[in-house]
Amino acid sequence: MAGASGVGGGNRIKALELLRTLPRVKLNNLRPNDGARHREKRRGRGLHGGRKSGRGHKGQRQRGTRPRLGFEGGQTPFYLVIPKYGYNEGHSLRRQYQPLSLRKLQYLIDLGRVDVTQPLDLTQLVNARGVTIQIRKRDYGVQLVEEGADIFAAKINIEVQMASELAIAAVEKNGGVITTAFYDPRSLDVLCKPVPFFLRGQPIPKRMLPPEDLVRYYTNPVNRGYLADPSKIPEARLELSKKYGYILPDITKDELFQMLSTRKDPRQIFFGLAPGWVVNMSEKKILKPTDERLLKYYSS
Repeated sequence: MAGASGVGGGNRIKALELLRTLPRVKLNNLRPNDGARHREKRRGRGLHGGRKSGRGHKGQRQRGTRPRLGFEGGQTPFYLVIPKYGYNEGHSLRRQYQPLSLRKLQYLIDLGRVDVTQPLDLTQLVNARGVTIQIRKRDYGVQLVEEGADIFAAKINIEVQMASELAIAAVEKNGGVITTAFYDPRSLDVLCKPVPFFLRGQPIPKRMLPPEDLVRYYTNPVNRGYLADPSKIPEARLELSKKYGYILPDITKDELFQMLSTRKDPRQIFFGLAPGWVVNMSEKKILKPTDERLLKYYSS
């Protein structure tokens, strides 16, 4: 009786009494729940099952003689029109980079959707509705293009995946910093959709290194690659300023130097969050690994 006085005690007693009276579960007394199964409608029986059996009037759809997948009525199909070799070779495997113009970036900054006092990466750009990244369509990030370079006037620290030379010059002319970095598809998905990933309670993965054909691009200081030698980047910045004829600001004397000099580790996905950490959204806590094997795995 003591159990019945507690919360839900009466329900527990009723459940126990019901279990005592019910027979044991066997193969001969198993049956689906009421309403789970429906009797299939009899088709093609005239007045007793419909006239067209749910398939409409005439044609291939009614008779079940549809052509095979890829047939285009006799004309040369699409998969045969495209040549195998030359420019179209491997067209379905090429990496796609969504363009982001300096005009649109300035527009987002003017509206206040982007906080220029913090380093910018794909997380901020996607949340500001500046770009749309579709991993399944082989999007590997954004490419900063020079459209609107004459009106761009913001001082930012931005990380993109590709950038044109004039776009780099426009950012550095205002005292900003730009970095090009590679993200593998899994890391890119985590970076673009951080909240659903954090809710799953999984540790932050480490970013993979770029494939062989992109190593030269991301190790070149001219492209401001994240794998380039940091000592050669100031020289490349100075050469670019001489080429386009502007005075290069000294960011070491800027009041935002700490923000402008912030960079990610080559294995890091988020600013301020290291690989292997678990972000607990409900309790607002960050759990860090302490096992030596995990620390060795996630360290770069």
